[in-house]
Amino acid sequence: MLFKDDAALMSAVITGVVNVVATCVSIYGVDKWGRRALFLEGGVQMLICQAIVAIAIGAKFGIDGNPGDLPQWYAIVVVLFICIYVAAFAWSWGPLGWLVPSEIFPLEIRSAAQSITVAVNMLFTFLIAQVFLQMLCHMKFGLFIFFAFFVLFMSFFVFFLLPETKGIPIEEMPKVWKAHPFWARFVQHDDYDNGVQMGKGSSQV
Repeated sequence: MLFKDDAALMSAVITGVVNVVATCVSIYGVDKWGRRALFLEGGVQMLICQAIVAIAIGAKFGIDGNPGDLPQWYAIVVVLFICIYVAAFAWSWGPLGWLVPSEIFPLEIRSAAQSITVAVNMLFTFLIAQVFLQMLCHMKFGLFIFFAFFVLFMSFFVFFLLPETKGIPIEEMPKVWKAHPFWARFVQHDDYDNGVQMGKGSSQV
């Protein structure tokens, strides 16, 4: 084993440092490269890492086999790709999963919508934490393929359905939804026009 008795501690330290550094990358680049670019790059990087880790664990452990301790070089490779996965998440889906919802909701429902976003995020975080070990014991390397499928689904969702919100004020988001080829059908043009007129009237008063 790579770290022997200190494996859990060292794993937490390494992934924690990678997480902090990668989050700084997101802070620097989110308004420079855009939300969609970080989402998609992070999704592709996470997908590749999930696939490589699944292949590495499957090749070494198989479905039912137990080869004992991993060789040091093998453990280093697995830890390396886990760190690359953590970095991808930390500069894309981790922080942007909180940022983008705060930018896309109208001001009238922003507080309630953010509350729902936080509640759903915490709920699924709790559920995954509770079932992860059981799923790993039963699915083994298949668990990484399972999560890779959801990463692929999320990336497709961003590519086809999420508009870019970089540099767009919250008040202008209805225009973005109206211009989107899919969401435009759900936006009421009259409601947006009335909202603009009410805003102009309030500013004149």
